[in-house]
Amino acid sequence: MTNQTSFPAGTILGYPRIGRRRELKKAVEAFWAGRIDAAELETTAAGLRSATRARLVELGLGQSDSSIPESFSFYDQVLDAAVTVGAIPTRFADLVGDDGRIDLAGYFTVARGEGARAPLEMTKWFDTNYHYLVPEIGPSTVFSLASDRLLDEFLEAKAEGYLTRPSIVGPVTLLLLSKPSDDAPEGFRPLDRLEELLPVYAELLAKLADAGAEWVQLDESALVSESIDVDRATTLEATRLAYAALTAGERPSIFVAAAYNSLDDALPVLVDSGVEAIGLDLVRGSLPTHVEHLGETVLVGGVVDGHNIWRGDLAAAYDKLEALGTLTFNVSVSSSTSLQHLPHDVTDESKLDPRLVSWLAFADQKVQQIATLAHGLSGGRVAIQSELDAATDALADRLAAPGVRDGDVRLREAALTEGDFARAAYADRLEAQEAALGLPFLPTTTIGSFPQTGDIRRARARFVKGELSAEEYTELMRAEIRRVVELQEEIGLDVLVHGEPERNDMVQYFAENLDGFAVTENGWVQSYGSRCTRPSILWGDVSRPAPITVDWSVYTQSLTPKPVKGMLTGPVTILAWSFVRDDQPLGETARQVAFALRDEIADLEAAGIGIVQVDEPALRELLPLKQRDQPSYLDWSVGSFKLATAGVRSETQIHTHLCYSEFGVVIDAIRELDADVTSIEAARSRMDVVHDIESSGFDHGVGPGVYDIHSPRVPSVDEVTELLEKALSAVPERQLWVNPDCGLKTRGYDETVESLKNVIEATNRVRTRVATPA
Repeated sequence: MTNQTSFPAGTILGYPRIGRRRELKKAVEAFWAGRIDAAELETTAAGLRSATRARLVELGLGQSDSSIPESFSFYDQVLDAAVTVGAIPTRFADLVGDDGRIDLAGYFTVARGEGARAPLEMTKWFDTNYHYLVPEIGPSTVFSLASDRLLDEFLEAKAEGYLTRPSIVGPVTLLLLSKPSDDAPEGFRPLDRLEELLPVYAELLAKLADAGAEWVQLDESALVSESIDVDRATTLEATRLAYAALTAGERPSIFVAAAYNSLDDALPVLVDSGVEAIGLDLVRGSLPTHVEHLGETVLVGGVVDGHNIWRGDLAAAYDKLEALGTLTFNVSVSSSTSLQHLPHDVTDESKLDPRLVSWLAFADQKVQQIATLAHGLSGGRVAIQSELDAATDALADRLAAPGVRDGDVRLREAALTEGDFARAAYADRLEAQEAALGLPFLPTTTIGSFPQTGDIRRARARFVKGELSAEEYTELMRAEIRRVVELQEEIGLDVLVHGEPERNDMVQYFAENLDGFAVTENGWVQSYGSRCTRPSILWGDVSRPAPITVDWSVYTQSLTPKPVKGMLTGPVTILAWSFVRDDQPLGETARQVAFALRDEIADLEAAGIGIVQVDEPALRELLPLKQRDQPSYLDWSVGSFKLATAGVRSETQIHTHLCYSEFGVVIDAIRELDADVTSIEAARSRMDVVHDIESSGFDHGVGPGVYDIHSPRVPSVDEVTELLEKALSAVPERQLWVNPDCGLKTRGYDETVESLKNVIEATNRVRTRVATPA
């Protein structure tokens, strides 16, 4: 039981945890490298948590009303939940102490792998560019309360004078996002273990209550998704069971947060369960029209966009809160999602145009907006009218600004015909490409980038600062390209790349060379673990003022007789990994980007580049969580890719690449892309994807990855051979390519060279076996 206290008038679901200057990233990587010990890492993390609490109070959240969530993580919040409940795969059993606990070094080993031990699989967190680690749960997984971190961090805050709200992934979402362990029988689902898991959550809640926590946040965002492979009725029944159990014991008040879309039929289940507060995403989701039995349940309206950086329409957000108030007298305001998807503070951006800055709100500005709306809930609209008007004026200025609409771009789109989206039949293209390229059986390649050394990054930084001339910078980059080409020829790869030394990021590089974009200095966002990106800002109509990649590709091809791939980032991924304008449909913006890429591909082809890779790692990422929204998305996303790539000759081979794409979920879309070769990440899942390829009848070229580049471990020749044999058992020989899972930018050269050599040796083994009669 609980003695309910009032839910805060305004709150957030989470806050960026990497630090304003990526302090956590730097400390974690120093720990991995052995430059600091665990105690130093813990000290850095505690300092970041303390600074976050102080900053959130400064921005308008309460110090003693549970409005500040304890949402810190060293690596990933799903991994944290799995570690908390003791769900550690048996291959890491030696890292678990007699008390069932795992230390910080062991935690990172589970995340990153070690030696022959593969890490947990990684995949996208709902429809975001954040990656979570996938727990492995089987019938024999022993659940226990194996970590006190959540309790310790609450007590740490309490000692500093803050009453915060502990936050953890909820039990239903944890199990729905998990995968069966390797030893699980056919048909087993992690959700089958819910009843054994719930006592651990109940024990955790009781400990938090004893420590003085008044509210706890359980993230149940899986309840909004219809893309999870468990039928809806089972999910809803599991939710009933879970919260009937968790509301029964000694505990804090429970706030169930559900982000990224509408709860729909899960909302009445939660209302009836007895939880005290329910978070609704009213940015991606819709307002409920009627909810029975609400009683004193607090509806927390997520009306401030946690996905995007626009200042937005604050008056419209307040209107939504007023509409929510027609359902219940208990209304609070929050971000629609955790603010972990946003950079820290727009005032850190000294080089952005001040007019653009006036249209933006990063995480700190979102907190201020929430504080404003919370004040409005108590004082009425009149109390915040000046703030609402200021946001309305900024929005009007943004929509009327030069460059937001470009007449030439819009005329080009209006002139589109069906022929602009179509290529010749694949069989005819395959014959033409085999004759033109002359590649061997099991052609080998990489995804595009090679390791970016400190020298490369320093040269790029010096060029940006004006310390290197354009000529000096170009020669340094060309020297690196020569080195990468010589290395690939020495290793024995068949299709070469230039390594992308000139690119800071696969999206930002194009954003810097296209009209309609701006880039940030300090707009870092966590992608996974210690990996951070700086999403560009797509604010206006997009066009290409000049060729972007052609000179680099032509130079690379001049160094080798082997075919060289031109490397581009696709329209869907450029949108997914940018903060995109929200004043027009995404499909319209995607077509503008596609036109720019179509022009670039035409120039590459004219310059003699016979293979062009247009990466779409985010194709699955943006797939809407609701089935009703998916056909429209697939129509414009596939259409934009085809618009970008359909203008080439049959002899020109178009590749694409997809990350953590759950191939089977979007197989029809991948087929519709009509790329000649599709490479996909498959090593972490140990080539499970080939079953989807086989059952779907996919007949184009495909390269399921055989080397997991997101881990520092080097795959052995035997391991790669086994993966290739598994792929060949399902994919016809003529279709199969050999490649790593993804680009090699984040890896070091020693591990990259050793890994690629093992890939080539394994490929030659398989080639020999296939060529030798039994």
